[in-house]
Amino acid sequence: MSDLKKMTPSELEERLIEFASRIIDMVEMLPKTPTAKHLGGQVLRSGTSPALNYGEAQAAESRDDFVHKMKVCLKELRETLVCLKLISRRSWFAESKLSALLSENNELVSIFVASVKSATGKK
Repeated sequence: MSDLKKMTPSELEERLIEFASRIIDMVEMLPKTPTAKHLGGQVLRSGTSPALNYGEAQAAESRDDFVHKMKVCLKELRETLVCLKLISRRSWFAESKLSALLSENNELVSIFVASVKSATGKK
């Protein structure tokens, strides 16, 4: 799905849930080394957080509350991106295995950057 297309909140939520599910699948395939467990725990938290926080954003009490929650989603997506890049450098997976996940992460970051800009521009 192109991030140029205007997504409904439910479409974005579904996309975030699917992303979180794919993060969970990837974490479950990591090696059972101390380093992989550490990074796996980190990316599991940051990679599933945007779906959960986006749900909270949908129930925001004000525009400022909405913007704050969207920024939390964005921060978590950026953290996830760095974790995925680090996992990729460890060569635990073939590059092709992580490329789609990295691409989706980049697209979600772009969507949230645009959403935050749009929401703050309407103040």
